[in-house]
Amino acid sequence: MNTEVTRTALLVLDVQTVIVEPAPESFFVAMRRAVDAAHEVGIQVIYVRVELRPGHVGVSGRNKRLTRLQPMLQQGAPGLEIHPSLAPEERDIVLTKHRVSSFVGSGLDVVLSSLGVTHLVLGGVSTSTAVLGTAMAAADMDFGLHVLSDACFDARTDAHDLLMEDVLPAMATVLSAEEWAASIAH
Repeated sequence: MNTEVTRTALLVLDVQTVIVEPAPESFFVAMRRAVDAAHEVGIQVIYVRVELRPGHVGVSGRNKRLTRLQPMLQQGAPGLEIHPSLAPEERDIVLTKHRVSSFVGSGLDVVLSSLGVTHLVLGGVSTSTAVLGTAMAAADMDFGLHVLSDACFDARTDAHDLLMEDVLPAMATVLSAEEWAASIAH
């Protein structure tokens, strides 16, 4: 196994039932392909789920996006479980974050450091929030970065397309789940 693969983690972002509900079947197929490919070659799969604390402890009224989403994402709300079709295996790591970026409040940085991870592969929902926020933080932290275009989803297709074509390529290699799977196959 090459060194890059052994220092890589696949981050599966916010694939919770209530969040992925509007995603097309092609998203689930691509994400499942990425997770299976990672498992086949021993790449660590890390699920990062979002769950907000109740009330103002969870979100300040100054945070427009999360204030709007808080009822849906607040601890105890229905649908916060990982979608059954993408359920983690025992060997996978599941972290909980409290903001858009996977690095805020989840301990992800400590986990990645302890594993010696230097390269991240991102997929999940939504492209304009969790994926973008995590990609920007990861790029700032000098991680090698791949984003799986078809294993990301945003209800606003124009935002998804703009991010995949113009924004994310400035900090990451953008490719399909199948292209990535082929690149890591033995």
